[in-house]
Amino acid sequence: MIFSEALERLEQLGRASVALLPGLAVALVLFGFGLLVARGVRAGVRRAAALRDASPGSAAVLGRIAGGVTILVSFLVAASVAFPSVSAADLFNLLGIGGVAIGFAFRDVLQNLLAGILILLTRPFVIGDQIRAGSHEGTVEDVWVRATVLRTYDNQRVLIPNATLFVDKITVITAHEKRRLAFPLTIGNGDDIREARRVIVEALRATDGVLANPPPEALVTGLGAAGVDMTARLWIDPPRRRDAVDALDHAIANVKEALTAAGIDLPYPTSQVLLHDQTEETDGDRARQREGWPAGTSPPRPRWRVQREDEAARPEEERV
Repeated sequence: MIFSEALERLEQLGRASVALLPGLAVALVLFGFGLLVARGVRAGVRRAAALRDASPGSAAVLGRIAGGVTILVSFLVAASVAFPSVSAADLFNLLGIGGVAIGFAFRDVLQNLLAGILILLTRPFVIGDQIRAGSHEGTVEDVWVRATVLRTYDNQRVLIPNATLFVDKITVITAHEKRRLAFPLTIGNGDDIREARRVIVEALRATDGVLANPPPEALVTGLGAAGVDMTARLWIDPPRRRDAVDALDHAIANVKEALTAAGIDLPYPTSQVLLHDQTEETDGDRARQREGWPAGTSPPRPRWRVQREDEAARPEEERV
């Protein structure tokens, strides 16, 4: 009895499997066709990204994402054909529940993934740009799905999560062809400001790497403790870090030499410290003590002398 029931169930399972074979064959054919379509989609997205001047790495990432989505859709279509009892709506519902669970488990990973895709699409910066993000500054080497690879000026590699770059403020240093640089300086109070301005501008114009248009300039920014504060400003092209360092190095050296040759003072802050040994009779008396200034023709007597004279003037019985 039990053996016959088991045999009957096996026969039913066999008949059901045979009935599924045509659907499975069609599903495999559809899935194989989907793989071919995914390959074409991947190649097409790569070409489209390359036409938009995207880096090879960025184009490959976008192509992989598009291909993965195509494969997923092909799998869902093939599954619905192979198993007619399971509708496409059931598969999408199952995918939605699984997606929620995966989203909670890998929230940070998915957040960086989506931010990386948006960065690749919106392109706030491109490969080779020099950017500043927080305390990190360097050249963008690549944009991965999870993070952006930054090469610092001292040849270190920094991986910055894409979500951080997408949300926080970043400075794209090489976004434009020209870049303005500036450095402060101080001339003496007795120097001619117009002459100093002329000397500074001529020295900047003669500096290698400084653009003639926009022209360099020297601005008065204030009256400081040591003299007249000024700021020299210049423009360079290209705006990369190495060019900025070289331009500032040559500009500062040329301006310093030109001002010195023109007899214009470059003062530095000075301080005057007045000291005394706190031994005068006026020490402690704020109305009379000298605070280190010269005593003139009638200097105060030393404190020890005043104390001795007071001691000698007291009666003998009070000294004990």
